Amino acid sequence: MSVKNNLKAGSALVTLAIATFAQPALAQDNAPSASSAEDAPQIIVTGTRRTDRTVAESTVPIDVITSEALVNQGTTETNRLLNNLVPSFNFPQPSLTDGTDSLRPATLRGLAPDQVLVLVNGKRRHLSSLLNLNGSIGRGSAAVDMNTIPPLAIERIEVLRDGAASQYGSDAIAGVINVQLKTREGGRAQATYGRYITTMDGVDQVASVGPTTTTSSSELPPITFTGEDRTRRDGDTWTIASNFGLPVGDDAFLNLTVEYKDRDPTNRSGPDLRRQYSGLGDVRETTIDRYSHRFGDGESRDINLFANAGMDLGDTFELYAFGSYGNREGNGAGFYRRSLDARNRDNANGGVPFYPDGFLPLINSTVEDIAGVIGLRGDVSGWNLDFSVNYGSNRLDYLISNTWNASLGGNVSPTEFDAGGLRSGQTSVNIDVQREVDFGIGDTSIALGGEWRNENYKIVAGEEGSYIAGPFFFSNGSAPGAQVFPGFSPTTAVDRSRDSFAAYVELDTDLSEMFNVQVAGRFEDFSDFGSTLNGKIAARFEPVEGLAFRGSVSTGFRAPGMAQQFFSTTSTNNVGGQLIEIGTFPVDSPIAIALGSEPLEAEKSVNLGGGVVFSMVPRFNLTVDYYNIKINDRIVLTENLTGADVLLLLQNAGVVGSSARFFTNGIDTRTQGIDIVGSYRIPDVAGGSLTLTAGYNLNDTEITDRRVFSGFTANRLFARQESFRLTDGQPSNKLNLGAVFDRDPFGFSINANHFGSVFLPDGVTTATLNGLPSSDTNQQIRNDINVGMGDAPGDNTLTPKWVVDLELRFNPVEMIQLAVGANNVFDEYPDRLPFGTVDGVNYGLNTSFLPYSSQSPFGFSGRFLYGRVSIEF
Repeated sequence: MSVKNNLKAGSALVTLAIATFAQPALAQDNAPSASSAEDAPQIIVTGTRRTDRTVAESTVPIDVITSEALVNQGTTETNRLLNNLVPSFNFPQPSLTDGTDSLRPATLRGLAPDQVLVLVNGKRRHLSSLLNLNGSIGRGSAAVDMNTIPPLAIERIEVLRDGAASQYGSDAIAGVINVQLKTREGGRAQATYGRYITTMDGVDQVASVGPTTTTSSSELPPITFTGEDRTRRDGDTWTIASNFGLPVGDDAFLNLTVEYKDRDPTNRSGPDLRRQYSGLGDVRETTIDRYSHRFGDGESRDINLFANAGMDLGDTFELYAFGSYGNREGNGAGFYRRSLDARNRDNANGGVPFYPDGFLPLINSTVEDIAGVIGLRGDVSGWNLDFSVNYGSNRLDYLISNTWNASLGGNVSPTEFDAGGLRSGQTSVNIDVQREVDFGIGDTSIALGGEWRNENYKIVAGEEGSYIAGPFFFSNGSAPGAQVFPGFSPTTAVDRSRDSFAAYVELDTDLSEMFNVQVAGRFEDFSDFGSTLNGKIAARFEPVEGLAFRGSVSTGFRAPGMAQQFFSTTSTNNVGGQLIEIGTFPVDSPIAIALGSEPLEAEKSVNLGGGVVFSMVPRFNLTVDYYNIKINDRIVLTENLTGADVLLLLQNAGVVGSSARFFTNGIDTRTQGIDIVGSYRIPDVAGGSLTLTAGYNLNDTEITDRRVFSGFTANRLFARQESFRLTDGQPSNKLNLGAVFDRDPFGFSINANHFGSVFLPDGVTTATLNGLPSSDTNQQIRNDINVGMGDAPGDNTLTPKWVVDLELRFNPVEMIQLAVGANNVFDEYPDRLPFGTVDGVNYGLNTSFLPYSSQSPFGFSGRFLYGRVSIEF
């Protein structure tokens, strides 16, 4: 079949699917109706290599998100779109987390960001170079940057919610997200503008500030408030994008997408109630802007380009290629340094403040993302052959500005630094063959394949001033390096690679009209940790038409990430007059080995799933699926190991150091839950069509076992706060409700998302302020993993919230569409965090100016109003 015919067939299927499931297009298990062409089944390409499998016939749960569901919303970030549309998908939007502010990770089924595999056109997408380290969901993981994929480039997204490592290899523990790019001719151009118009819940507006009367930095200035919540008008965002398929003949296609996004920063900081200046009665105390922090979305400028192409070579082969280029210029802020802060003291000039009014250090990040795939597919002696070469790279560079290196002194230190950067790359070669065979038992597909993959990871050192410890550090303890983000030093620079080889087999057979079985196995060998063998069996039984039962059992694995093995960042401390390195170390470093580190092994999983599919009522579909995912040897980042015994271990090993943290196969976990997905289409209501959708996820994760070594207790290795962040730091449940109504020339969409509770355990600062022990040998409340939820004095819970999005559309002529809408139309915020002394608990004052938790599953930006103009051609 020619490329052109393939395109026509695929376009017809997609068009029918869109008509049936306009939004959020959870087109799961859509049973066809003989009376309506609009109910034709949709072919899927994820979860099986069989070429005739429909969503309705899948042995495992798959969500299909259509292109219209992606473009008929106010946000233009792919991760935020999926957060609105897939109940088991979570995308928090943290702030003050260094590079994570510009490259935010997402999760599926409550697992880590690197435990879900992302494909584009069925080919593995490369990971970002960023390792998330700073107190965010997904700490210790590197993820695919989904926001480099413009929504306009996407034909559909297939979300496989089942373990699939035996089919696709590493990372597919939670499932697979397969992005299918557009191929059809014609196109769409659109411009979207929006901004936040919001009132911050629980954040007071300052009326006036009185003078201070002492030189004590602990004295709080007298502040009065207006009694009204603070209002914000910010985050202006422009997105201009176009997708167009060029007419290149009957035997070829070329589809291009270009997208430009320009986002201004948002600021949801509260007033800083602390004293800012050290002088008695300093008049500046009454005039300084108390909203000195920047807490929210960073500034961002994005350019994303995608191309998807194919052409026939003779009658049986097709040459195809697709690729992307993305560039993001991001700007995020750190913690504000007050005028009286020791980090602002210029000891080269008598200890006066280097920045007289304090300073807000900025992290400027440049992300460059490149990917390309070229392949050949066709028929060889009855086998469907697919041979491809895949390359991807991600580059992240840091420029730190509005800062300084206090240890160098103000006469020497610059205020802007090249802090170095990170690089990651992936090259793979795949060969896949598939054919239908006749074993005399029903339709049967057999697939075989192999893969070679090379992965590379680099850390590039920054300029010397960004990391060096100058003379004033040694004499008085001033912090070394560029403040907010010390640069990577030559001792942390690395360039490491690994290879892997894999082979798989997959069998998919219909034992009868009612019973289908799928079996898969995969062997994979890595040059750094060895080999693994995994398998899967899944089945679907439909005793009566429209009622089916399905289940799966599989083993899986996730190879240790390159960054988890080789990331390193160190700083230098003055301990007893000796300069000693502390920081994050690779597992093969002398310091980590002295403390008991071992080479990382692959995470190993066992996935169990089972569910029911109901589609006996025309145009109504309901699925209920249970999952149970057990992961052994899960890779986590240890706590910062300190104390006299740590010093002794390092001294005995002849290693200079005082503390360290590193990655280890530290815990076993079990995640279980339920997914419920339903949809109902009413083709004729009030002269138009109405589609109703609902999705619900209930999720629970627990730590079932912990590793100990070198005499370190479980509390010291992976303590209470990070344990609860992993098990209860994401919504315990999530509900998506959607309705789409279209009556030409008008239409509207409404999405209502209910996010369950999120637990926030007592942190280090809170515990210390309450007089709780902080030594390594007596951390009974702060770090004790046996202290339950709510039993520590500073524990908090983010209560469940509803977030509603609304869009209205109007087509004045056939080709032009105008739309206005609001994300979070009711201006909902997560619970305001307590500060000061509340019910006998001293929470400190940091949460006075950082009022919301970065673990909020829907962010903390408030109401976003937007308008959009689209042209179809």
